[in-house]
Amino acid sequence: MSSIDHFWAVIPAGGAGTRLWPLSRQTSPKFLHDLTGGGRTLLQDTVDRLAPLAEDRFVVVTGRAHRPAVVEQLPEVDAGSVLAEPSPRDSMAAIGLAAAIIERQDPDAVMGSFAADHVIPDPGGFADAVRLAAEVARDDWLVTLGIEPAFPSSAFGYIHLGDELEGHPGARTVQEFVEKPSVAVATEYVATGRYRWNAGMFVVRPTVLLDLLHRWHPAFADALRAIAAAPDRLDELWPDLPKIALDHAIAEPAADAGRVACVPSSFHWEDIGDFDSLAALLGGDTAVLGDAGDVLAVDSTGLVVPSSGRVVAVIGLDDVVVVDTPDALLVTTRARAQDVKQIVNDLKESGRTELT
Repeated sequence: MSSIDHFWAVIPAGGAGTRLWPLSRQTSPKFLHDLTGGGRTLLQDTVDRLAPLAEDRFVVVTGRAHRPAVVEQLPEVDAGSVLAEPSPRDSMAAIGLAAAIIERQDPDAVMGSFAADHVIPDPGGFADAVRLAAEVARDDWLVTLGIEPAFPSSAFGYIHLGDELEGHPGARTVQEFVEKPSVAVATEYVATGRYRWNAGMFVVRPTVLLDLLHRWHPAFADALRAIAAAPDRLDELWPDLPKIALDHAIAEPAADAGRVACVPSSFHWEDIGDFDSLAALLGGDTAVLGDAGDVLAVDSTGLVVPSSGRVVAVIGLDDVVVVDTPDALLVTTRARAQDVKQIVNDLKESGRTELT
């Protein structure tokens, strides 16, 4: 597989993964964990997937607390290309800063932004989609990869596809981005065949990204370019940057302005948002993430994560979730997996932040 000329891979590595507590914490977020049982963390898998396309052209953006672990996990990435945010400012600041830096280094660059915590077991299909997206992006489009819905989900936003894009077979215009709908509305979307899941994957020329941002948020774009020009101003300028997602800052208004294209993609994609989706990914009646020898399951189904060194025994329970760590134990059901976030909120409110 040949690389893409002047293609840069940007990896935003942020978020605490609160629905995966107590496995994922603020100090050890989910992208630093092996959640597939394949021996590589989600972050390492992301780099593995992109390296054939980008070679050594990577920019990883993470929090200051996580930068040492990111650098340790990615010896193949130049440590100088691992940027540390002084504080979380959402995806527009992170991706925009990477764009401003790449813009100065490579005037011919096309960049692709791909989250550090997604699972894509079809690297070939993914690569084909990125190649097409990069071709479209060279014509100054903001391009997104639209995932073919596996079912009517209310957990994801949707991309409303328009017409075929002239000169680029396989690509479509984007009519609009739609917020997370109800299951009933999502069912209607899927039935039309004109909607795709929005996985937050964007391919674009850095200058186009920043110029679009300047159109709707001129001071924001100017500040990012100022940081790229004088990195020692990061701490000065960063706190005043808006806290906003790329989707809201530029993708949605750019779609309304007719500047966004989509590559509808059929590769398998998983966003491990909670223990229910993790159990589905791992498969089997009783999925185990970790040493299977530490789990004894009798007439039970669900997910067990043994991380404390103790033996975990589960008897006569269906669709259970047991996550055993040295300082916290979670027991719930797959159906209530989304509610784990509430435990994290309760711990924070009670001052038990050492557990979050």
